[in-house]
Amino acid sequence: MIAAEDLHTEFQEADSQLSSDADLEDFDGRNAKTEKAMVCRRGKKMGGDKSKGGGAGRVPGVGWVNGHHKENGTETMTLFEMVKMGKSATQAVVDDWIEAYKHDKESALLGLINFFIQCSGCKGICGGEMFRHMQNSDIIRKMTEEFDEDSGDYPLTLSGPQWKKFRINFCDFIAVLVRQCQYSIIYDEYMMDTVISLLTGLSDSQVRAFRHTSTLAAMKLMTALVNVALNLSINMDNTQRQYEAERNKVIAKRANDRLELLLQKRKELQENQDEIENMMNAIFKAVFVHRYRDAIAEIRAICIEEIGVWMKLYSDAFLNDSYLKYVGWTMHDKQGEVRLKCLTALQGLFYNRELGSRLELFTSRFKDRIVSMTLDKEYDVAVQAIKLLTLVLQSSDEVLTAEDCESVYHLVYSAHRPIAVSAGEFLFKKLFSHRGPNEEGLPRRGRQSLNGSLIKTTIFFFLESELHEHGAYLVDSLWDCASELLKDWETMISLLLDEPMPGEEALNDRQETALVEIMLCAIRQACECHPPVGRGTGKRVLTAKEKKMQLDDRTRITEIFAIALPLLLAKYCVDIDKVTNLLQIPKFFDLDIYTTGRLEKHLDALLRQIWEVVYKHTENEVLEACSTTYHYLCNEEFTIFNRVDIARSQLLDELLDKFNRLLEDFLQEGEEPDEDDAYQVLSTLKKISAFHNDLLLGLIYPSSFSFPQIVIHAMQCTHYIILWHLAKVSDGSSVKVLILCSLIRTTTTTAQVWVLIPALCKPTLSFQMVFLTIFLHFLDGQQEDEASKIEALHKRRNLLAAYCKLIVYNVVEINTGADIFKQYTKYYNDYGDIIKETMSKTRQIDKIQYAKTLILSLQKLFNEMLSEFGFTLDRSSSAFCGIKELARRFSLTFGLDQLKTREAVAMLHKDGIEFAFKVHSPQGDGGPPLNLPFLDILCEFSSKLIRQDKKTVHMYLERFMTFQMALQREDCWLPLISYRNSLQGGGDDDTMSVISGISSRGSTVRSKKSKPTSASKRRLPEEASLPAEENSCISSDAVWMNREQSVSTPLMMHSPHLTSTVLRDPKKMRQEQSCTTAFIMPTEQHQQQPLHQHTQVTWMLAQRQHAEARQHQERVNLHYAKIRNHIRRGPGLTEEDEEPIVEDVMMSSEAVHEGIDFDTMDIDLPASKNRRERTELKPDYFDPSSIMDDSVLNVSMF
Repeated sequence: MIAAEDLHTEFQEADSQLSSDADLEDFDGRNAKTEKAMVCRRGKKMGGDKSKGGGAGRVPGVGWVNGHHKENGTETMTLFEMVKMGKSATQAVVDDWIEAYKHDKESALLGLINFFIQCSGCKGICGGEMFRHMQNSDIIRKMTEEFDEDSGDYPLTLSGPQWKKFRINFCDFIAVLVRQCQYSIIYDEYMMDTVISLLTGLSDSQVRAFRHTSTLAAMKLMTALVNVALNLSINMDNTQRQYEAERNKVIAKRANDRLELLLQKRKELQENQDEIENMMNAIFKAVFVHRYRDAIAEIRAICIEEIGVWMKLYSDAFLNDSYLKYVGWTMHDKQGEVRLKCLTALQGLFYNRELGSRLELFTSRFKDRIVSMTLDKEYDVAVQAIKLLTLVLQSSDEVLTAEDCESVYHLVYSAHRPIAVSAGEFLFKKLFSHRGPNEEGLPRRGRQSLNGSLIKTTIFFFLESELHEHGAYLVDSLWDCASELLKDWETMISLLLDEPMPGEEALNDRQETALVEIMLCAIRQACECHPPVGRGTGKRVLTAKEKKMQLDDRTRITEIFAIALPLLLAKYCVDIDKVTNLLQIPKFFDLDIYTTGRLEKHLDALLRQIWEVVYKHTENEVLEACSTTYHYLCNEEFTIFNRVDIARSQLLDELLDKFNRLLEDFLQEGEEPDEDDAYQVLSTLKKISAFHNDLLLGLIYPSSFSFPQIVIHAMQCTHYIILWHLAKVSDGSSVKVLILCSLIRTTTTTAQVWVLIPALCKPTLSFQMVFLTIFLHFLDGQQEDEASKIEALHKRRNLLAAYCKLIVYNVVEINTGADIFKQYTKYYNDYGDIIKETMSKTRQIDKIQYAKTLILSLQKLFNEMLSEFGFTLDRSSSAFCGIKELARRFSLTFGLDQLKTREAVAMLHKDGIEFAFKVHSPQGDGGPPLNLPFLDILCEFSSKLIRQDKKTVHMYLERFMTFQMALQREDCWLPLISYRNSLQGGGDDDTMSVISGISSRGSTVRSKKSKPTSASKRRLPEEASLPAEENSCISSDAVWMNREQSVSTPLMMHSPHLTSTVLRDPKKMRQEQSCTTAFIMPTEQHQQQPLHQHTQVTWMLAQRQHAEARQHQERVNLHYAKIRNHIRRGPGLTEEDEEPIVEDVMMSSEAVHEGIDFDTMDIDLPASKNRRERTELKPDYFDPSSIMDDSVLNVSMF
């Protein structure tokens, strides 16, 4: 025995997992439970009663104190612990308890009460004082307070093997306890009354754990009592028979004493029977009637499962409508688990035909519900419903109508295999299990056998179902129950080849076609041993027995059909469907049988029939079947290879000779080919192309183009010729091919396969342009019919998605997407989602190339607009506004984090400026450049530049400006003025936006204390890895930005920085400063720029800048003082910051933007709205009225 102190810690850990459920709703609509008094009559004990396991040979002093088992004063495990651990046999545990009960009823019964309480997961213990002085309701209320309501777990709901075993041990304990006490203790009006009263109260509790555990205990207790009642009933019947036998004896031989004993025994058994029935009635009315409709599905399932057991065990008492109605009602339960228990309970009843005959009324009442459950959404429920209907069918043929059966028949074609197999068994029982008297004595095989009529029945069913393409599904459904029938290929062949007997109805053509299909499906099922496509998760591993059966079936198939197949082909040579199916049979042959079985002559007959089929048919499916058969038979591993290869070569030579002869006649000069000649050439060419072989064909002359079908098959043959030659010349690179194939096989997603495409092919630029032109032509199709429009749109969307994948996976250049991106607003409703996703992917791949593609698409639209409207461009036109709207949407795709897209946006402005000044004015000197209005479009991207880059872009713009341009104020120069102002104005505001974007994540960045890496250093490895020509291209694009920031320009005065007075460690530079190194170039290069052109305009505009700088400084100081009072710093912010953290109105909350991917975020707000929100920080320099205001320019108009 194990001492209690050694188990204290383990018991506490186990109990810590058990807690109550907080489910305190009143399920039965009662606020207080009523104690149900049991009225039990004390029965007289049977003579010679004995309590099994009564403790013979046990040590005295065994007892139970507060539920703990004590032996010789040593406290050991409780009942709960012993049942949970399962180390002792249940029989021994029950015997120990019975022995303790005989010594001290109260103490042992208290241990049993605590056992049920602890099994519910309650940590409370019912003491002796509580048991003696408190009612059950008070005890249950007290135990409810002991629950830990933080968790809803209790032993019956815990997972794991230990707790699954505990449930089994718990049920066994109750069953063994009643069985061991059935002779005396259960009749003492103490133990059973107390237990039933306690379980009744617990089952009525609002706590789920109490209700679930006590319901299970009560139902198992009821089952045990049913067994006791059944034994009593049997004993009463035996006693009654003995009494009748003794009384019927003659008086001289009659033993009166024996009659009195038998009469007394029958009376005692009757009293015990009545007492047991009272107990069962109490449990049924107090527990089952309320709990079978409990809110918890598990509790309802327990009740239905047990009532099925009662009706099966003690049918005389329970198998009546009073109890069956509960099962019938519960079949409408919302939970599949409960419905499943109903069906399994009924299956146990219908399985016994004697019981099934007593269910006629129930069946007639609930039959429709059972039939409808065959279509249940839960597959397990549907399977069991079909199995139940099969048992009903076996018990009585007249119960189910033809409509009921038909609702099950079609389920043999279900994609869910268990349902299909169950329906196949039902079909087999209904159609194939009944034998008439005239069917006895029929031969076992052949047309006149019993299987012959059954196969005909299968054919009739297959045709009536009108699902001819699902023959494999029908065979698979019937395979488990009717495999012997489906493997009777001799009978099938006899039905196809033999003439019908006198008076026998022959199969028609449609029925013969169905039989051939079923025969082929049965052969495939026997050889492959796995379900058809769409039914099952894949091929399973076959057992040794299944493998042996598979080999035996394949050998038998070869032996039978090697002889019969040539005969079948000869009979049905002209039938397309039959021939196509018959020619698939040889691929299941064991080709060694032709040699070992000396069947070479049958092989020759098969080859001759295939030759006949090729010459008689031109249909693609028949020719493909012939080619596949030749391919399988021409296997060099078998000795029949030479024989088959010679036959194939002869066939191809004859086809080629015929084709050359027909082609020569067909292309004779001076004669117009007719339809008959064209048909002969076409049919021969079809046969040649079907064999996919390395054939050398003659030329197809231009005159044949008047017959497109001939050209199509000629190109198909040419295609195969190229593939065969490619296979020959590619032998040297087989290792690379194998590596590539291995990579493709190891890929897990389609995207990974797309990445490998550039390794296979990289189209030239000219090919890409031609392909793009053709693609755009198909993309802009027009259909008149509405249905055609929808279908065509679906095809064009698929086409566009395919082309966008070529862009994303680097098969074609990214800049080819410009022609796609420029259609974003035009085709937004049809293709907007695809184009936007493509833009997002290309931005993630290469931001700079993405920016170049965007500006290229805008340039193309601008050029198209110029070609349409000419040089007189109206910037208020719908076309120009559409381009500006597209540019606005493009700018929003760069997201909020300006530092990540800094280089890309700067490169976009560079390309845009170059395009704007690329073409000189058509009006001559003094006029604006032709593309100058493009700068108005480029303004949409100015807000994406940070302050330093705005200065750099502005200086780059000045390189293209002349002295006269700076002085112009006409309307035609407004794009230049607007663009310059967008680069000059809002510098501090943009700085604050960037800094606030950093501050929103500043605490995280600063906490890492990592050394920032400059953009130029980050790009060195990337540039080093590029090819030389690409590297030089990148360098040339970046030269324009390499201007020394320390060199001040008179055109743009620096705004004073708000910095800390603490010296800053160079290692802790802000990321914003580190990024500026990417724009620095040597000073001497800057000095080489000619400045004499800008001398006068520099002097004049410098005056404006000085005044503007003073006004600007005052606004900044005032605005900074206002915002500084409301500033919010991150936890990592220190005085080492170079600039104060000033939050923008768009970045006012750190928590809102925490965790946002600023690189991929798209903001769909209109640009004008963002400007209105920034009116407190700066004037709107994009407003045309402010552009023409002298107060803004601070310089008088010329």
